[in-house]
Amino acid sequence: MREPHSNLPRYYADAAGERRFVGRMFDASAPDYDRVDRILAFGTGSRYRSGALLRGGLAPGMRVLDVAVGTGLVAQEAVRIIGAKGGVTGIDPSAGMMSAAASRDLALVRGRAESLPFAAASFDFLTLGFALRHLADLDRVFAEFRRVLRPGGRLLVLEITRPEGRVAGALLRAYMRGIVPLVAGLVGRSRQTPELYRYYWDTIEACVPPAQVTASIAAAGFTGVRRAVTLGIFSEYCASA
Repeated sequence: MREPHSNLPRYYADAAGERRFVGRMFDASAPDYDRVDRILAFGTGSRYRSGALLRGGLAPGMRVLDVAVGTGLVAQEAVRIIGAKGGVTGIDPSAGMMSAAASRDLALVRGRAESLPFAAASFDFLTLGFALRHLADLDRVFAEFRRVLRPGGRLLVLEITRPEGRVAGALLRAYMRGIVPLVAGLVGRSRQTPELYRYYWDTIEACVPPAQVTASIAAAGFTGVRRAVTLGIFSEYCASA
């Protein structure tokens, strides 16, 4: 078992508590999520997500699974690229997030990455967007990803990674744990939204290093595993099934 980060007693006491806490935060913050994202990304989020999908190998006609679909920000870019209605399926454990994604042109299924309710070799492309830190077991999840991808299918995992430099890390911490929750509190409607973004940083800071992520992907049977970094913090893990 490979957990994405150590226990964070500030928020919960054990694995069951973590699941309840994360579920509560995402359900409550779902109506604010897209609004906060647009502000914090200075309107560039859509362009980045689309570019990452293309760099990961997404092409028209592919059948796509977006794990931890959230409000559908990554999935909607996939829909635009593949050019086919109904070609993107999103799965998420949060009822609140899935409700927010319901207006998008997606097939939505409620469930968890650790046990995907799909047959083997069902998809050509699988993406996990900025949710690796919220998983319970990386090894189990990547094994599931490998199972539902057809042979030669593509995997893309997007995540925010703490910079290696001390100064860069301190600056990102000040932004993510100070400015981001403040902005989220100003523009969000839920009192849980600022706490969710503080939790984001704490999971980023505690997350296993990239080498462990790539090792876990490779151990699941993926080939050509590689990591590219944009702006020093945005990690794009790519591999073939």
